[in-house]
Amino acid sequence: MDLTVILGPMKSGKSLELISLLSPLRHSNVTHAVYQSSRHGRDDGVVSRVGGVLETRKVNDLSSALDDDVEVVGVDEVHMFGADDVAVVAALLERGTRVVVAGLDLDHLGRLFEPVIGLLELGPAKVVHRRAVCDCCRRFNATHTQVLHHGEPYLADSTGALPDDGTYTYEARCRSCFVGPVRAPGPTPMG
Repeated sequence: MDLTVILGPMKSGKSLELISLLSPLRHSNVTHAVYQSSRHGRDDGVVSRVGGVLETRKVNDLSSALDDDVEVVGVDEVHMFGADDVAVVAALLERGTRVVVAGLDLDHLGRLFEPVIGLLELGPAKVVHRRAVCDCCRRFNATHTQVLHHGEPYLADSTGALPDDGTYTYEARCRSCFVGPVRAPGPTPMG
């Protein structure tokens, strides 16, 4: 099973990593396809903030990937897909397809996205976790994506990824600067 999972907050270089792994395939005879959620409205493909582009197929779900007879499948914005799509990835891996996925690991409340949990449960051969520069304190330790609605942290509970259609803005934030939901105090870990 050859599954590579690239995770991290906004602005951490996930797209650049995906581009660097898959763009050389354009110049080879390795058959491949790259998919991106149709919910991702910011770009028409995988676009890195520092340059580089991969053509993608915009899809609502990954089921069509099972119809393609390719050796490598790439998936961008994997957090925007669902649990059924993780089953598609598992089926691709079973038939020997190499799969490389990239996306946010944590939602706007600081919880792992459901598809990310499912992908990690598949036992990837490689997990790359990227960090970003915190948009607040400017340290290179951002692990979260802060979702802002009209400039304020958006903390409403929702299921799945929020649309990347300009409705919200996003900042990379470290654990200290991230504003998450207020949690009830729990038991103190034993030291």
